[in-house]
Amino acid sequence: MRSNVFTNRLKQMLRDGEKTAGAWIQIASPFTAEILSQAGFDWLLIDMEHGPGDILTLVSQLQAMKGSDASALVRAPWNDFVIIKRILDTGVHGVLVPYVNTKEEVEAAVRACRYPREGIRGVAGSPRAQGYGQNVMDYLRRANEEILLITAVETPEAVSNLDQILEVEELDGIFIGPMDLSTNMGHLGHPEHPEVQQAIATVEQKVLEAGKVLSTISGSWEQAEQLYERGYQMVTLMADGISLGRLAAAKLARFREVYR
Repeated sequence: MRSNVFTNRLKQMLRDGEKTAGAWIQIASPFTAEILSQAGFDWLLIDMEHGPGDILTLVSQLQAMKGSDASALVRAPWNDFVIIKRILDTGVHGVLVPYVNTKEEVEAAVRACRYPREGIRGVAGSPRAQGYGQNVMDYLRRANEEILLITAVETPEAVSNLDQILEVEELDGIFIGPMDLSTNMGHLGHPEHPEVQQAIATVEQKVLEAGKVLSTISGSWEQAEQLYERGYQMVTLMADGISLGRLAAAKLARFREVYR
C-alpha cells in the first residue's frame, strides 16, 4: 500500500516568514489550474464563492495541478461546515472563509476544518484527500495541523472585532478584501478612499502584531511590491479570467491603433 504523508509546503513557508506568490483561479478551468501551477506559483486560490465551479470542477482542477509544487487553496462559498468538509475532502491544503465578522464565526470555521476532538469535521477514509482509502491514517494524523485557515475581513464589523478575532490561536491569517470592505463602508468599489485605506492600515498593523499571516490581492506588480514591503506574505499576482481579459483588450487596442 502506498503511503503519502500529507504536508503543506505553503504553511511551512509562511512559518519561516517567506513571501509567497499566488494566483487566483476564478473561471473553473482545469487548464488554467494546470498552466498556473506549472508556471511555478507557490499557491493557487480556487474561487468557489464567486466562481462557477462545484466540487467536481474542483477535483478536476486539483488533478490538473498534481505533480506541481503549488499548494491548493479554496475560497469557500460560505462559513458552512458541510461545504468546508466537502472541500477539504478533495485534498486541498487550506481554505479562505469569506465574510467572517466575529470571534465566534472564526471559531466555527476552525471547528469545520478540524477533526474531533478539536473540531467537528466528519471522518471518512474514502475521499480523495485520504487516497480513496489507501492513505487514511497518514492524512488523519496530520490534517488538523497542516490545513491552512484564513478568514476574510470584508466589513466594518470585522474591523471593529479584529482584536477578538485574532485571539483565535488556530487562525493562521487574515485576507483583506478591499472591494467588499470599501463597499460595506459606503464607498462602492473605491478601496482607494482615505477612510478605507485607514481601516486597511489598522487591520494590517493588528494582524502583524498578532503574528498572523497577511493576505490580499494586487492589481499590478508595483502594488504587489508595496504590499510585500508592508508585511504581506500572501499576495495574488494575477487572476486567470481578469488577466486573460486584460491581455486580450490590450492586444486588440494595439491592433486597432495600427490597422483601423
